[in-house]
Amino acid sequence: MAPDEGVVQIEGPWTHRAVHAGGTRFHVVEAGEGPLVLLLHGFPQFWWTWRHQLRSLPAAGFRAVAVDLRGYGGSDKPPRGYDLPTLAADATGLIRALGETGAIVVGHDWGGLLGWTMAVLEPKSVYRLVTVSAPHPLRLRNSLFSDPLGQLRASGPRLGFQLPLLPERRLTRDDASLVGKLLDGWSRPGWPDAETASTYREAFRIPAVAHCALEYHRWFGRSQLRPDGLRYARAMRTEIEAPTLQLHGAQDRCILPRTAQGSGRYVAAPYRWRLVEGAGHYPHEETPDVFDTELLGWLADPEPDR
Repeated sequence: MAPDEGVVQIEGPWTHRAVHAGGTRFHVVEAGEGPLVLLLHGFPQFWWTWRHQLRSLPAAGFRAVAVDLRGYGGSDKPPRGYDLPTLAADATGLIRALGETGAIVVGHDWGGLLGWTMAVLEPKSVYRLVTVSAPHPLRLRNSLFSDPLGQLRASGPRLGFQLPLLPERRLTRDDASLVGKLLDGWSRPGWPDAETASTYREAFRIPAVAHCALEYHRWFGRSQLRPDGLRYARAMRTEIEAPTLQLHGAQDRCILPRTAQGSGRYVAAPYRWRLVEGAGHYPHEETPDVFDTELLGWLADPEPDR
């Protein structure tokens, strides 16, 4: 039997609630008081990926809010809306529903691509931007074409998601064992432990999550030569005016560090690149102490330099 959305109601020093934005209900997890930090997860995860930062950010004087993105966890799972412009509007609406006009946006993987997009399409909503394991979307797009033996090969599993129906079945069968294998294959040796992998596998088996999660990949792949994708690519050439920190695991085998490097060319504001040694695709979970030192140090700097 597939689990229900209750499996993501994990207890901790935080509160769970539903927030409505733009006609969509989002499950958010909140802790602390102070400037808002919106935490956006990636694939194949959910809000719980930020459990360490939901402790460290409040301790440093921030209001941390982690959200299940559209289609994931306890949030709504509509049939459409998995393109980055719509997701950016989701996140901006969520910031307003939380009572703020803007936020520090921290995004990992798809959440990072979403953060880059928000900083261009919804610039007033992003005070500062932190992207984790996420190159600028145009940098990723170009690398898939220009680096066939590197990033294109590393993206093999995600390219396979373009097929209809079959990927959903493969990802959810055997209690979502493939989800555990992807987490293991993209991370440093020794992560995740069995309990962490089991948590993500169970959450991914919530009805409709696998399909919705794959729709993100399908839009990005199939839109490259469509009018909507070309419009998006043109818009993303706009330089980003928010101070930006880009963190990337040195052992990332999903998004190669060389793919992420060079994203700073799209940032007009102060920009900082940090390679996190000893981490793969999930540095905020694999090496949380090192990650938090970089993040909190940058947030404490009133004028972050390059």
